[in-house]
Amino acid sequence: MSVIDKIFEKAKKNPQRVAFPEALNEKMMQAAYEAGSEGYIKPILVGEADEIKAAIKERGYNEEVFKIVDVNDEDYKTLLVEKYTSLPDTRLKEKALRRRMEDKLQFAMVMQAADEADVTFAGIDYTTGDVLLAGQMIIGMKPGLSTISSIGLCDIPGYEGSEGSLLAIGDSAVCTNPNPEQLASIAIAACDTVKSLLDWEPRCACVCYSTLGSGQGELVDKVTEAVKIANELRPDLAIDGEFQLDAAINPIVAQKKVNRDSKVAGKANVVIWPDLNVGNVAVKLIQQFGHADAYGPMLQGFNKVVCDCSRSAPVSEIKGNIVISAVRAAGEKR
Repeated sequence: MSVIDKIFEKAKKNPQRVAFPEALNEKMMQAAYEAGSEGYIKPILVGEADEIKAAIKERGYNEEVFKIVDVNDEDYKTLLVEKYTSLPDTRLKEKALRRRMEDKLQFAMVMQAADEADVTFAGIDYTTGDVLLAGQMIIGMKPGLSTISSIGLCDIPGYEGSEGSLLAIGDSAVCTNPNPEQLASIAIAACDTVKSLLDWEPRCACVCYSTLGSGQGELVDKVTEAVKIANELRPDLAIDGEFQLDAAINPIVAQKKVNRDSKVAGKANVVIWPDLNVGNVAVKLIQQFGHADAYGPMLQGFNKVVCDCSRSAPVSEIKGNIVISAVRAAGEKR
């Protein structure tokens, strides 16, 4: 059974409520319908109810699969405003919140913050910037984390790592040139993400061109400082470095290069790149030469699971990312 099959199996055991603010988009509605009718999620379509119902009928879907939330339902909007503004540490007062809720993406996120949904899923009509900004304002950041980032999951044929052919990598999509604090935040969030999604015990390596001082310079200093910060913030997590990639994932190389005890060296299941240049090139090398399937990117750092999918993604990929997001949300409740 492939990793994605296992994730789908987990989703079916505990389907989560996923809000879709781009409900009328044909690809998004089809992916939501397939994921809902097959029992992986409980899809919530957010928008003008009459338009949504007409589109469902026109496209031949069973309306009972969906819950439809009408953004013009003033009673429901008032309920959401009351629930949201009563949350601790909320930055938005009623007037500002109502103004923001005129936008469907932000309406859906208010639902999520108010525990009326478990995931907000968008990215087909909204840009990544729209999703990130709305998430930071409405959902907020997880305590202890300073940046939004992403993680991907690679299934690499022929790779025999500590989790078989699987390796989690980040950040390959969002944070361009993280400082040490941001890099530490990415590593911590990545550990929490793989734990909630895959039930792994994370072993996270922060990599660069040096292993424990074999190279010198500001690029190395950034990574060593990030490891120090991450360990101070989350001593419960196994985050180590700085390591070269081979020392991080290959136990034979680690034996030669890492001359101290490490829970991570040679058996890392999470690899954190030093910046987006490395991350972007690396993920394409893994795909092009390693012929890997790469799942994600999954956004991380928000208080709750928010997903931004590629605007060019086919329905099958959107459906897969919907299900992955739902399993993450279920895992974060544990």
